[in-house]
Amino acid sequence: MPLVSQLKLKRCPHCQVADPNLACVYDFVTENSEGQAHREWGCYVCKTCGGVVIAWAPASPFAGRTPHGHFPGAKGLDESIPDRAREYLEQAISSIHAPSGAVMLVASSVDAMLKAKKYTTGSLYQRIEQAVKDHLITQEMAHWAHEVRLDANDQRHADESANLPRMEDAERVIDFARALAEFLFVLPTRVQHGRSYAGNPATQRSAKTP
Repeated sequence: MPLVSQLKLKRCPHCQVADPNLACVYDFVTENSEGQAHREWGCYVCKTCGGVVIAWAPASPFAGRTPHGHFPGAKGLDESIPDRAREYLEQAISSIHAPSGAVMLVASSVDAMLKAKKYTTGSLYQRIEQAVKDHLITQEMAHWAHEVRLDANDQRHADESANLPRMEDAERVIDFARALAEFLFVLPTRVQHGRSYAGNPATQRSAKTP
């Protein structure tokens, strides 16, 4: 008997489709080196994208059969990303199963990130190139932006024969937007917090107190 025959999640961790049909295809039990800490595992396949999710629960008659965790888990966005940019990116991640819309949402997210850094005039790529000249981002990141074709929607307006984006294309632009957000907002915030902690004698003393 599997852990549960259908894994109930709000969204598939792979394709982000809502209320995914995740059916169990394999189950097994593991234990530690001492033959204890038994766990039940179930492997579930999304009927939409074919992605696999693994869930687990303690193998105990007192634990019930409700999964305690699953892999992969949901990937949240850091609160240091500006609200508008974060909202667009969250929507893109949630709609990755509709790649054309996801790509447009990512472009809006990147646009919002650049505007938050006071780059407000010119096309998206012109502002990215200006950010490189100002040493806000690296030239490699600008090359990456070109490679993932953030301007794909503009190109399709000009060329109706251009291919519509696939899910793989949406995944690539989302990866770029995540990295850009990490570079522009998340890492600087962490550095600032780290320096504030290191420069505060009170926090240093409390950290040394046993």
